[in-house]
Amino acid sequence: MTSPIVLLIEKVNMSQDLSHLSLEELHALAARAQKALEDKRKESRRAVIAQIKELADSIGVMVTITTDGQKPVSVRKGSKVAPKYRNPHNHDQTWTGRGVKPRWLVALINEGRRIEEFLI
Repeated sequence: MTSPIVLLIEKVNMSQDLSHLSLEELHALAARAQKALEDKRKESRRAVIAQIKELADSIGVMVTITTDGQKPVSVRKGSKVAPKYRNPHNHDQTWTGRGVKPRWLVALINEGRRIEEFLI
């Protein structure tokens, strides 16, 4: 027995006029067409992504491509900043002046010392 989908395709192939199809047949045809369209889009997207990656590799560039529903990965990384302040009791402890003050600096300021004393 021939499947209803095959019969439907044969009906459409025989004529471009769709008026002879039933409502159910038209819905089935539309669903198949929608799926075929989505499959073609995915296939095309994969081919383009592969081409982009190939071109990037050819010039030594790394490319990260996200797919729908994924958050893009941040490529920007914080740069190193030279320290501006140094603990006079332990020269290994420094602070760049960014973010929260370290405990050693807070303790020294609470003792009555000024932050400018610890500038490097």
